[in-house]
Amino acid sequence: MKPTLAVFIHDPQCETDCALGMIEGLVGDFNIRTFGIDELNINFLKTVDAVAFPGGMGDASDFWDIFTEDHIDAIHTFIGVYNGKYLGICMGAYWAGPDYFDVAGDLKITQYIAQPNADVTYDGATVAQVTWNGNAETMYFYDGCAITGDNMEWIVARYANGNAMAVIQGNVGIIGCHPEAQHWWYNDVGYRFYKTHHKELMTDFVKQLVTNEQA
Repeated sequence: MKPTLAVFIHDPQCETDCALGMIEGLVGDFNIRTFGIDELNINFLKTVDAVAFPGGMGDASDFWDIFTEDHIDAIHTFIGVYNGKYLGICMGAYWAGPDYFDVAGDLKITQYIAQPNADVTYDGATVAQVTWNGNAETMYFYDGCAITGDNMEWIVARYANGNAMAVIQGNVGIIGCHPEAQHWWYNDVGYRFYKTHHKELMTDFVKQLVTNEQA
């Protein structure tokens, strides 16, 4: 039986376009449901295996005010009591951090462009050079996060400066770039960088997260 993954949609905080990119890549291997702010409670969450928070257009801290303590508690209960899995990409990755849902343990989740020796300094749409499971990739990037700290469990991908870009930490998966990016997203950065297998990388990542089996 396919595991069930619920994708959060709340424009513009978690954009429909970002959610659709995730769904397109994951639908073959997961039963996909979508949910909004009104369903962010334990009664809904306990019916799924994983939740996914996609990217959005704007600042993570500015958009955080849509959530209440009840929403935060529901996510903590989902992960801690029901062994649920949390996937965050870009905005959703930032929200895993200590100032937000606080589900990533001691890891720090901060702007990649502010890190020492970052090869990207632009906070808009561009591409970043990453190494994913040992293979060089050029991946869509939009002010994504770097993941730092000690005792990271599975580092799946790194940026060019060595910072972790994609990490699985217990029941939490964090990705700073956009492997779910659709072809038209590359309009401003160059269609030559679009690679269909990036969605396959994302799917493998989520499978590892849900099954706790390292590739």
